[in-house]
Amino acid sequence: MSKLITHDVEQAARRSLATLDQAVKLLFFTQPYACGACAEQRELLESLTRLNPKLSLEVFPLDSAAALEYGVTKAPATVVRGRVDHGIRFYGLTGGYEFESLLHAIRLISQGAAGVDDDVTRLATLLKRPAHIEVMVTLSCPYCAKMVHLAHQLALANAQVRADMVDVGEFPELVNRYDVHGVPLTVVNGRRAFEGALPAEQAVLEIVKSIDPEAYEAIEERLREAQGLRKAARAKEAEVYDVAVIGAGPAGLAAALYAQRKGRKTVLIGRQAGGQVNDTAWVENYPGLVRIEGAELGRAMREHLEAYPVAERCHATVTRIEREDRLLRIAVEGDEHYRARTVVYCAGKRYRRLGVPGEERFIGRGIAWCATCDAPLYRDKRVAVVGGGNSAFTAIRDLLRYASEIHLIQMTDQFQADPILVDEVRRAEQAGRVLVHLNRQIREYLGDRQLEGVRLATPDGGAADDLAVDGVFLEIGLEPNSAAVAALLALDPHGQIVVDREQRTAVPGLFAAGDVTDEPDKQIVIAAGAGAKAALAADRYLAANPSEAAERAGQEPPRASGR
Repeated sequence: MSKLITHDVEQAARRSLATLDQAVKLLFFTQPYACGACAEQRELLESLTRLNPKLSLEVFPLDSAAALEYGVTKAPATVVRGRVDHGIRFYGLTGGYEFESLLHAIRLISQGAAGVDDDVTRLATLLKRPAHIEVMVTLSCPYCAKMVHLAHQLALANAQVRADMVDVGEFPELVNRYDVHGVPLTVVNGRRAFEGALPAEQAVLEIVKSIDPEAYEAIEERLREAQGLRKAARAKEAEVYDVAVIGAGPAGLAAALYAQRKGRKTVLIGRQAGGQVNDTAWVENYPGLVRIEGAELGRAMREHLEAYPVAERCHATVTRIEREDRLLRIAVEGDEHYRARTVVYCAGKRYRRLGVPGEERFIGRGIAWCATCDAPLYRDKRVAVVGGGNSAFTAIRDLLRYASEIHLIQMTDQFQADPILVDEVRRAEQAGRVLVHLNRQIREYLGDRQLEGVRLATPDGGAADDLAVDGVFLEIGLEPNSAAVAALLALDPHGQIVVDREQRTAVPGLFAAGDVTDEPDKQIVIAAGAGAKAALAADRYLAANPSEAAERAGQEPPRASGR
């Protein structure tokens, strides 16, 4: 038997494999050089297959057609398959606690679907999109095997799941890529999902969250409803609402909360709860919270609101707001329409673009906006960051851990970032990690199917030169999502909505708050406070309007006497 397995473990393995039903094939992928563990893992598999005639072993080099067929890109790798490939893989050694994981996978595949727990089968149906699950383990971790078992059960129960055990001792490059500081670490579709051995239901929900946030949101809503923690309901087009809040960022969530607490019939219409907060890794300046993840703050705000019977239309984009008699009519993409007596417009801003050739084609194929989210995708690659403010310099700081070459492109010869950030990047420049291009701007994106470079020129259109990069992060600010109200009122020169100290606009009944307004300080706490102010002002507006109050009571509004 292999030196990885003692005599007692061998006897236990023999008993475990005695229950095999269908034949199971082990496919082992190896390479002759630079793979110290390959020989050891092969010896283990050869010893194991001698314990039961229903087990067989085939060995392939890593550069074989079989490796391509099974999607194996590193060695040692062990594929466990039955009549079909269920996507179960082991990368590295399968000794220690992971020997039981290997035996568990063999038994599962031999027994077929009957070997998967009913609860896991039910949970597997929640995964509606392809999921590549990698469980990062050490062979001495007793908790890692639990997550490996669950991942393999999900793969057997759902054909869209591929599940890998990854021995971190054999693949240090993956340890760096996924920033592994503890095991088990579960990675889904190349991104960290969660750390630790979670209960099956919680683990599957975290996996769903990673691959399908909207599905996770729906599931999580039902769970909170069952616990009595959520009272929100789907918005209805036939209703006339007292207050319609447009936008679900901090301003919108605060506005809807205050309007609902005032007893107003409230509808919230927006794309994503939390808005841009979800793109912020950490928030460290929200009063009362020393440090909180941006997504967690957004989630907490939404759950607070949904403790009240607010109406919601999520994942929706408002295209136009117009007058309809005494009401405001809200058009939503997809030919939906909602009506309200007042509107609090909190649609925020969107990332600014350069508007040069190739931009639309390469968005998502090399052009990105969130270095916090996407920096790991550019490990050992060349990237460019466009901009000269805090966001650009923060993006460079995020990228320094991953990219092999970073270019900072700024169209002027001045930076607007805080001195502490500038000093940090200048030190990286002196170390050769960052190359600074001042008085330069991108005139064109280059490449075929994927971004391959950019064409730079001076702002006055001087001589151009090409720069080879694999990715570009646009950190040039944001522009307000104000197009939906542009026909109702005049915007300021920056496209922002002008408001007074009570968040009123030039249109009676239309209020605005947050980053879409001309408020100069774009901060989470300021946006939330402005949303609350706007809702209170809308409440006063409704109370001061006799026609609105009468309509709300179901009465005919009083008519003028004619005198």
